[in-house]
Amino acid sequence: MPGTAGPAGASGTLYVVATPIGNLEDVSARALRVLREVTLIAAEDTRRTAHLLARYDIRTPTTSLNRHNEAQKSQALLDRIVEGASVALVSDAGTPTVSDPGGHLIRQAIASGVRVEAIPGPSAVLTLLAVAGLPTDSFAFLGYPPIGSNERNEWFRALSQEPRTVVFFEAPHRIVETLHRIRHDFGNCQIIVGRELTKVHETVLRGTVEDVMAALREPVGEFCVGLNLAIRHNERLFVERSDDQIVAEHERIKQDPAVSKRKAIQATARILGLSTNSVYSALERHKKSVK
Repeated sequence: MPGTAGPAGASGTLYVVATPIGNLEDVSARALRVLREVTLIAAEDTRRTAHLLARYDIRTPTTSLNRHNEAQKSQALLDRIVEGASVALVSDAGTPTVSDPGGHLIRQAIASGVRVEAIPGPSAVLTLLAVAGLPTDSFAFLGYPPIGSNERNEWFRALSQEPRTVVFFEAPHRIVETLHRIRHDFGNCQIIVGRELTKVHETVLRGTVEDVMAALREPVGEFCVGLNLAIRHNERLFVERSDDQIVAEHERIKQDPAVSKRKAIQATARILGLSTNSVYSALERHKKSVK
């Protein structure tokens, strides 16, 4: 079993475990088993990981391993693995080392001849691509756009030359600025933006950059962005919704008496990948047409 030290001279294993990016039900049976059986869980934030462990009554000890202490703590963790312990590496959400800490420990483990085993699972990048409607036979993941002006300019220059579908993350306080930059540099191109993917308030917006910006008046949450600049700007990549479709979806949601008019419009927009203004306008046009 992973939590049991092996015979003298036998190293343990470093498990790289993907955890849910929002919905705690999105965790594999294998991941839960490993988290129960390992000697120790190295977590980006032990408080965040505690919610997942409590949900599934997992009582394995945890220790923090984040960007600030990874260089210092990796050797101590590696020493324990070499002595026979098994350690699970987890990030706050998704797959460790994908814009998250853990790479330093993994490189040291590989260099020391320690077994490193991936326990695959949720990924915000693949979650967005699965519903994007963009070409996915080849794509590039670009992490977060840099903050510094020189690095940021270089990042956008590289993006302009990228023929593949591109996916990247962005922080809530910079998402609007980044969308404005895309609009300025590449025109009003087609784009998809996922916010709070798999969570209660998940929103997926598809359309032109201007459409998406209009729907992000108060951007909060974690953002994942996808686009493909090889597709012509005048090509409607995403299917437009007719007023009849919008009205039908709105009427379906309104059947729940607990849903207010405002909430029904918001839910319709979220499900159909539209801005709330687009839904409201469609409903108003429908009202006028039936008078």
